[in-house]
Amino acid sequence: MAYLSENDLFQDFSRQEMLQMERRTTMRTCEPGRIFYQAGETAETLYILKEGTVHLYRLTPDGRKLIVATLEKGAVFGELALVGQRMHSTFAEAATNARICIMGRTEVKQLLLAKPQMALRLLKIVGERLHQTERQLEQMAFNSISRRLARKLLELSYGRHTVEGYSHQELADMIGTYRETVTATLNDFKAQRMIAVGRKHIDILDRDRLEMLVSEL
Repeated sequence: MAYLSENDLFQDFSRQEMLQMERRTTMRTCEPGRIFYQAGETAETLYILKEGTVHLYRLTPDGRKLIVATLEKGAVFGELALVGQRMHSTFAEAATNARICIMGRTEVKQLLLAKPQMALRLLKIVGERLHQTERQLEQMAFNSISRRLARKLLELSYGRHTVEGYSHQELADMIGTYRETVTATLNDFKAQRMIAVGRKHIDILDRDRLEMLVSEL
């Protein structure tokens, strides 16, 4: 139940209300690669991520993935089913082993009637996701691969000196390019001594130069 309390959507729920909500949900365990929904499908379900990681992504015109959000424990997705938009605009896929709580449209509508302030929070989530998507598409349109990759490495480092747990393919999906292009660009950064590359981890050696690359005109 703690995973629910970590989400702002349920911030004013009492313990009893949390227990009631858990009883309304169906729990599923999913392996990496499980697709929960696809763009264009009818939106009928709210998903709550109890454990694991889920990617929300779009497909570019040439079929490449563009990850627009990476969701962690406590996140909700599929929220468009509840705010009037009947079709999903993204794909949702498990990036790791995951445990998901599923709630149908009818159950969620009953919950919204009992907790109308939840509707405002859902709208906030929708707005934030749309902003993320617009930002990703803008970066694809106007920034070079090297700038996009430098920005993503800085974001994923969370202020630390290491980016861990991401394959070259995942990095490519996050910036809307090919794995081979990411590998070549990382090698270029490595040759310039901005990073060091290991297995599933990248050490940031020169954060200032990466930041300059992101900010240069």
